Amino acid sequence: MNRKIIGIIILLVIILFPAYIYFSKKTQLSEPSEIDQKIEKNLPSTNIIENVEYSSKDSKGNEYIIRAKFGEMDINKNNIIYLTKVSATIKLKNSKKILISADFGKYNINNFDTNFSKNVLVDYINKKIYSEYLDFSILRNSMIISKNVVYNDIENTLKTDVVEIDLKSKDIKFYMYDKSNKVNVVNNN
Repeated sequence: MNRKIIGIIILLVIILFPAYIYFSKKTQLSEPSEIDQKIEKNLPSTNIIENVEYSSKDSKGNEYIIRAKFGEMDINKNNIIYLTKVSATIKLKNSKKILISADFGKYNINNFDTNFSKNVLVDYINKKIYSEYLDFSILRNSMIISKNVVYNDIENTLKTDVVEIDLKSKDIKFYMYDKSNKVNVVNNN
């Protein structure tokens, strides 16, 4: 019986003694070290990224490159990045490049869809489209340009509510939200 009691006491000492050592060491380590303080000072306080660049290529060989001066991850949706001072290049197979620039953008990392806003400029061959908003979708193969749209080419200047460009067929549609209003066309010659 004494052996059982001694065995239990030894077992309790073995169990409790390491716990005592662990807690006492933990208490000693709870003070921040110099290394911890240096790491903490160098941690970014925001999720802003400078000089952002993403590129993607589809199975048909079309390439999409987007760059921004600044990018900020959406805290609630980690697949969304808000961009500032944005430019994009769309390299369609068997076609000329489409260049896009804007003050702001919202980029979806998963499907590459991008919304451009404020001072939007689309430059394609000899065509320039100015607007306040552009919705670009690789999945839809389209660009929908809206809000104060002005379309310029060599021959014409058009003012419209919406310009829709099908990236596959390269068809361009101009239309007004209110069907009683007409697209304003001015001949540049």
